Amino acid sequence: MMRFLGPTIAIMYIGARVLFAFGALPFVLAHEAHSQPPASSDEAAFLKENDAAMTKMMNDMAAKPSGDIDRDFVAMMTPHHQGAIDMAVIELRYGKNETLRRLAQEIIVDQMQEIDAMKLAIGEKVSTSAPAPTQQPAAASPAADHHHMDMKMDMSAGMKK
Repeated sequence: MMRFLGPTIAIMYIGARVLFAFGALPFVLAHEAHSQPPASSDEAAFLKENDAAMTKMMNDMAAKPSGDIDRDFVAMMTPHHQGAIDMAVIELRYGKNETLRRLAQEIIVDQMQEIDAMKLAIGEKVSTSAPAPTQQPAAASPAADHHHMDMKMDMSAGMKK
């Protein structure tokens, strides 16, 4: 068939097939990776939580334009950064590699700081009382509040040394 097409068209035909093959490869591999059963219950839970975090991030990034480019940027980037935080928390919950766990901790801190910086840049208030994403919600009792205040004071004192 090739000799009837002429050399230029034949090269273009072969090139198009090669490009298609390489372009389709990531989609095929991604589909194969998700179609295999998880090796463990931890992996199944990790995949389920990670998928939920990714879906939430993508849905939240679809912000309606406000007419203010800077606000729109923050409205789209905040869920993007929050998605990174959520995925890092999931890594801390299930991951075993200490290097990746430290990196996940750094991602949480960095992304939280960047969210705050973006909000401040457009004049939005930043909550200073939000718990760290890895903390369980505190019990609504004065004793629990006092305990957390003591921990904050102890941590601050230790950081100043």
